[in-house]
Amino acid sequence: MDSVECAVIGAGVVGLAVARAAALAGREVVILEAEGAIGTHTSSRNSEVIHAGIYYPKGSLKARTCVEGKERLYEYCAEHGIPHARCGKLIVATGENQMAELQAIQQKAHANGVTDVVWMTRQQATALEPELHCAAALYSPSTGIIDSHALMLGFLGDAEAAGAMLALKSPLLRAAARNGGFELEVGGAEPLRIAARTLVNSAGLTAPSVAKRIEGYPPQLAPREHYAKGNYYSLSRRSPFSRLIYPVPEPGGLGVHITLDLAGQARFGPDVEWVEHIAYDVDPRRAERFYAAIRRFWPGLPDGALAPGYSGIRPKTSGPGEPASDFVVQGPAEHGVPGLVHLCGIESPGLTASLALADEVLRQLN
Repeated sequence: MDSVECAVIGAGVVGLAVARAAALAGREVVILEAEGAIGTHTSSRNSEVIHAGIYYPKGSLKARTCVEGKERLYEYCAEHGIPHARCGKLIVATGENQMAELQAIQQKAHANGVTDVVWMTRQQATALEPELHCAAALYSPSTGIIDSHALMLGFLGDAEAAGAMLALKSPLLRAAARNGGFELEVGGAEPLRIAARTLVNSAGLTAPSVAKRIEGYPPQLAPREHYAKGNYYSLSRRSPFSRLIYPVPEPGGLGVHITLDLAGQARFGPDVEWVEHIAYDVDPRRAERFYAAIRRFWPGLPDGALAPGYSGIRPKTSGPGEPASDFVVQGPAEHGVPGLVHLCGIESPGLTASLALADEVLRQLN
């Protein structure tokens, strides 16, 4: 049986960040990925936003790792030539009835240490974005966008340069805590068994299910597994906006907002639906409900301007109608199994927080 010091399950952006951190710390690392390429699910099916850390409850893991991760991510991109842009974001109130909520968002941002979020009058906001309609807005200059695949390649390159190995099409079938470590049964074209001293479950959408496959881990401690599918639509003309535009959040999410890619293409979404299975089809008819929502802050949106773009699924540990859950980084202190860490419910802002989450995992492993 082959043996390694650390096995990481999942080659999404967080799994790759964990593998990188472990390898740079001198650990022998293998990354087990069930798919045939890195980051094929949540990590490559999102809005590619570098979040500032505005909306999350003070003291939460989301808030802490997002704010820390944002600064480190910008530094990493600059040092490694990862395409990105610090484009900024406007959060807009479209009526007087939303002013109190806009003020509360600013207070929450400042409580999280995001003190660069400033209030703008309608005149100030429309001076930045002339086609915008609003009563007032918050401006977040530290929000940005990134090429998520280039980032994952950067993390993988660093990990491999430090000796880590990537095994694609290698799903974890089951594992067992044995003799101070773990025995792993890995599927694929050439099934194998691996012994690992430490094990990190960063399986994304299926992380809770993976947790239950590990003998010795109390299965009742596994978080719930819910899928929130977001549908995105592209603008069929060049965007008139140079910044991201978000409405005041709605119950259950951030509402239909405008994000940009690095080429300036505008994307609108998400249109969230709770699903039972992982599938990425986009129904063109769902775009119709976007028009009224978008025209609240962009009245000039032309008829027929939206085309199906893509969809992504967020891993959720809370269900429909329930308050949003924090990130779950569950280590030996919670479940009693030495050398084992689970990452569950790592949705947005997981990409932004990836470097900080990796350090949190190493702390728990140590």
